[in-house]
Amino acid sequence: MTNTNRPSQEKLHVDVAIVGGAMTGAILALALAQLSTHTRNKTNKKGQPLKIALIEAQRPNNGHPGFDARSIAIAHQSIFELTQLGIWPKLAHLGTPITHIHVSDRGHFGMTELNSEHFHLPYLGQVVELDAVGHSLFQLLDNSDVQLFCPATLEHVDTHPDKQSLMLTDGRQIDAALVIAADGIHSKVRQSMNLPLEQVDFKQTAVVANIHTRKPHQHWAYERFTQNGPLALLPLTSHQGQNRLSLVWALSDQEATRLLDAPKSVFIDELQQAFGFRAGEFIDVGQRSSYPLMLSSMRRPIYHRTLFIGNAAQTLHPIAGQGFNLGLRDLVSVIKILKSAIAQEQDLGSAQVVHDYLACRVKDRDSTLEHIEFLVRGFSNQHWPLVLGRDLGLRLLSWFPPLKMPIAKTAMGWKS
Repeated sequence: MTNTNRPSQEKLHVDVAIVGGAMTGAILALALAQLSTHTRNKTNKKGQPLKIALIEAQRPNNGHPGFDARSIAIAHQSIFELTQLGIWPKLAHLGTPITHIHVSDRGHFGMTELNSEHFHLPYLGQVVELDAVGHSLFQLLDNSDVQLFCPATLEHVDTHPDKQSLMLTDGRQIDAALVIAADGIHSKVRQSMNLPLEQVDFKQTAVVANIHTRKPHQHWAYERFTQNGPLALLPLTSHQGQNRLSLVWALSDQEATRLLDAPKSVFIDELQQAFGFRAGEFIDVGQRSSYPLMLSSMRRPIYHRTLFIGNAAQTLHPIAGQGFNLGLRDLVSVIKILKSAIAQEQDLGSAQVVHDYLACRVKDRDSTLEHIEFLVRGFSNQHWPLVLGRDLGLRLLSWFPPLKMPIAKTAMGWKS
């Protein structure tokens, strides 16, 4: 592994340059490094493994926006994909299994449950804390063949017929046959190329915190729809003997601002009132943070010799916990397309490769984006016919368990 930190006017030529080293970008870099060696060994092709560069502004720490205090749920299918990539076995010790999911509509009769045993599985998903995952991923990167540019920031991209030239703010230049943008909703790659981003502002803010509870969570996750928006609680590993849950609470911008500044006792009391006591008594709350909630997407997450993945291509409302899981499916598609291109000795940045990726992602992206917007609109609306309809739907899932299969497939990331 080359950790390239010294400014230089010398150009570096690579096969693939990944911009953005948070979850999606770091995992992709590690997976591609393994893929290139494995593919060449398996097919007995001569030549060197792929040259892969990863550009990231900072290493994981308390201020890293991609490896902050949030936790995310990784779906069952995503765990399978990460295992296939050889990544999950190195992160598994950081995961907390979800074996039960409880979904309810506050103030109404709608509720249902999902149970991993019903599907003959050990879990429905795993919860990881991003800060801990970030440190583990960068330890793996430090011992890989990935050329890591960190700290490094992209200034702009110059487009050429046979390459993309990435100009860094310190004067260094990286020429790449293929650029993969994994640099988030404010993607510098996308901005440099003047590509449009469609956005739907839900006029909500997510308040995020770790909650300490009186009783153990027993691997239950909760999704509760309230008048202000959905409230999710995910199980976490105990810390210093404390039982912990990860909270994501969607609120109006005004309510979020008020509760972020409220005394702990006020915050805990209002959270308990909104959620109830199904998870037991809430006794403490950690540091609170927030981020705006919106749905954003690129109509075509490609450009000349460039692919967009994860939050650079689309961002989701956290209502169903599908953001990272959709980004991981982007990543898996990239690997599938590049594996084929390597085997056929294609130009990795060719129009054929770029459009193969687009074709591979259209159906899944469109259906997921439509599904998330439908859920947000449907469960945020208090018009009584909609309330009655969604509560009857949730109850039907409880009364007729076979109806749960489509919901379970979505929760676990299974695709037909």
